[in-house]
Amino acid sequence: MDGIANVVTVLGDRITNNVKGTFANMTAEKWIRLIIIVGAYALLRPYIIKLGGKAQMKKHEEESAEALRGTISPNELRGQKAMVRLPGEDSDSEDDEAQNGESSAADWGKKARKRQRMVIKKLIEAEEDKLRESKEEEEDKDIEEFLLKD
Repeated sequence: MDGIANVVTVLGDRITNNVKGTFANMTAEKWIRLIIIVGAYALLRPYIIKLGGKAQMKKHEEESAEALRGTISPNELRGQKAMVRLPGEDSDSEDDEAQNGESSAADWGKKARKRQRMVIKKLIEAEEDKLRESKEEEEDKDIEEFLLKD
């Protein structure tokens, strides 16, 4: 217990001596420099924060626009297989890396995004299959209708 108290007193003494020594050795030039630096920080800080906010907003808008491009139009679902660009999908290189088993702790976010894209792809394919089957059933009913009239 005495060792901890001794360490605390030594640290306290050193801090007070260093702070006193720093301000005691300040010349007029150093005081002016310190005032200029603190004043510039106080004046420029709001503008820097606004600039950072604008950059963040622009990045957020770009991400939102990219996510909206991944939506499916009804015309794509009615006709051919929908070619949908999923949000965050860049290339097939991630597929190759996942198949080769190359991974690290830094790739965890990539793996989670990849799993999410796979879930979305499966949901889209299931919806396409359901629409395709319903369309085929309607065609079968039309054919049966014509066959029964004869």
